[in-house]
Amino acid sequence: MSLHSPAAGPSIVWLRDDLRVADNPALTAATQRGLPVVVVYIRDEVSQGIRPLGGAANWWLHHSLGRLSARLTRLGTPLVLRQGGAHEVIRDLIRETGATAIFWNRRYGGPERALDAAIKDYAKASGLEAHSFQANLLVEPWTIATGAGNPYTVFTPFWKAFLARPEPPRSPLPAPKAIPGFPAGASGAPGQALPSDDLDSWKLLPKHPDWSAGLAARWQVGEQAAHEQLESFVTERLSRYADGRDVPADFATSELSPHLRFGEISPFQILERVDAARRNGSAETLRNAAKFLAEVGWREFSYNLLFHWPALATANFDRRFDGFPWAPSSTPALTAWQEGRTGVPLVDAGMRELWQTGYMHNRVRMVAASFLIKNLLIDWRVGEEWFWDTLVDADPANNAASWQWVAGCGADAAPYFRVFNPVLQAEKFDPKRVYLRRYLGDFDGADALDYPAPIVDLANARTSALEAFAHVSSLPRDIAPPTGFDAL
Repeated sequence: MSLHSPAAGPSIVWLRDDLRVADNPALTAATQRGLPVVVVYIRDEVSQGIRPLGGAANWWLHHSLGRLSARLTRLGTPLVLRQGGAHEVIRDLIRETGATAIFWNRRYGGPERALDAAIKDYAKASGLEAHSFQANLLVEPWTIATGAGNPYTVFTPFWKAFLARPEPPRSPLPAPKAIPGFPAGASGAPGQALPSDDLDSWKLLPKHPDWSAGLAARWQVGEQAAHEQLESFVTERLSRYADGRDVPADFATSELSPHLRFGEISPFQILERVDAARRNGSAETLRNAAKFLAEVGWREFSYNLLFHWPALATANFDRRFDGFPWAPSSTPALTAWQEGRTGVPLVDAGMRELWQTGYMHNRVRMVAASFLIKNLLIDWRVGEEWFWDTLVDADPANNAASWQWVAGCGADAAPYFRVFNPVLQAEKFDPKRVYLRRYLGDFDGADALDYPAPIVDLANARTSALEAFAHVSSLPRDIAPPTGFDAL
C-alpha cells in the first residue's frame, strides 16, 4: 500500500501551547494510528488576531523548543519548525507529506479558535481526519455553567461547581515509547527529511543587548524541568504553601506558571501528583493542597472568561469603565514604574524582579498593578502589555483577567475602593525587608542617598483615585455579553 494512499498517509501533530511528550492527547492519538507522524510547531505572528509573544516569552519558547526537539528525535521523529500563517503552513505540509490526518490540542482564545476551526474545515473538505483534544484545562469552558446556563463570572461558585462535577478529571496519559517518523518508504528505508527552519534563525533570544542572563540563572526550561519543579514543590514547599504564598521573600509558591503557560506540564499531571501527596496526608497537608488547587482553579476560571469574552486583554469586562478618565500613558511616571524607580520600595523591588528574572511574586504583582492603575491612574491595558512583554509566564487568560481584577473592571472584581497600600503591604509581608534588599540592594528605606523620593504622594493619589472611581461605581454594573462560541 502506498504511503500517500488515503488509508496509509501520515499524521500531522500541530503543537502550540503543549510543548511536552507525556500527557499530550494529540501526540498519543497520532502515534496510535501506527503510521508516520510529523510533529510541527508553527511560529504564527501574521494570522488575524494572533498576538505575538513578548520578549521574555520568546526566550522561554526558544529553550523549550530546543529541549522538546531533542526528546522527539530520541523517540523517532524530528520536530519540524515553520513560520508564517498557520493555515497556509498546514496546507503546504499536507501537500508535502500526503498526510491523511491532523491532530492538535485545543486553544481557547477567540482568534485561535477561529483559526483552528477554519483549518479543521479545510482538512475535512480535503478528505483528511481532523481531531482536537482537551489537554491544557481540567474542564472545558462550555461544560460548566450556572443553573441558567450562563458562564460563571465569580470565582467561588465556579470552583464549587467544578468540585461538584460527578466525573473526576481524567488521568494523565503516558509518553509514547516510540514515534514512527516521517519519511519512511514501504520498506522502512528513510527518505528525504522535511524542510525545517533552524531555531536560531527565528532570533527569539535577545542579542543587542542580551538582557537574559538573569532569566537563565533563574529558570530551567522544558518538560523534564517542569516535573522536577513540581516534585520539588510537593516535597519541599507544599507544606507551607497556604501561609507562605503571600510572603515574597519566601520561595513557597510552585513557580509552575511558565511551565503551564507553554504546556511543558499539564494540569492533569499536577492534580495527580498533588492528589498523591494528600491521599494519606495530615489535615495540614489537606489544607495546603486545597489552597494550591484553588489557585489552579483560578487559572481554569480565567480561561473560562477568555473563552466567553475573547477581548479580555483589550476591552473592559465591565463597560462602565469605557469612559474612565485615565491619565496619559506616555509619561515619566510610566517609565519610572517600568524601570522600578517610583520611590515606592515594594513596587520598585517587584518591577526589578520582573526585569531581572522574567517573573514577579503574585502578591507583589497585585501591588505593582494597583499602584499603576489607582495611584498613577494609568490604563490597566498599558500594564497588561508591559507584563505581556516581560513575563516568562505571560498567559493570555491569567494576565488579562488579573489586570482587570485589580482595576475593578473585571469579573469577580475587587471593589473600586480597594487600593493596595504598598508601604503597609511591605510591612505585613516583608517585615524584615528580605525581599526589598534582594532587589534594591542594601536598602535602608526612603532616606537612602541613592534611592529616589516617591513620584506620588500615596495618600493624595489614593484620594484622587477614589474620586475618579466613585463616578464609575455610581452607575449600574454593565457586563459585556458573552460571545457564545460553540464547543470545538
